[in-house]
Amino acid sequence: MYESEATKFIREFLEQHPEEVESQKKGRAIWWDKSAEDRAPAPSMCHAPRAGGAEHTFVPVPPGGGAEYIFAPDDEGVQ
Repeated sequence: MYESEATKFIREFLEQHPEEVESQKKGRAIWWDKSAEDRAPAPSMCHAPRAGGAEHTFVPVPPGGGAEYIFAPDDEGVQ
């Protein structure tokens, strides 16, 4: 089976330096291995547009606005 020079180097290095494997495990635990309580809460999706292009409504323009109607954000139902 073919093994690249880089793979050989890494494998041999880790065999000669087993402490690096422990260091890798600690680093992984810092960034990835977290319990549900330690994770940041999921962001709110209120800002995401709804399916079907219904993220805006057609509303009258205030007097002097230069047009009869404009599109405005549809915030109904957004918590």
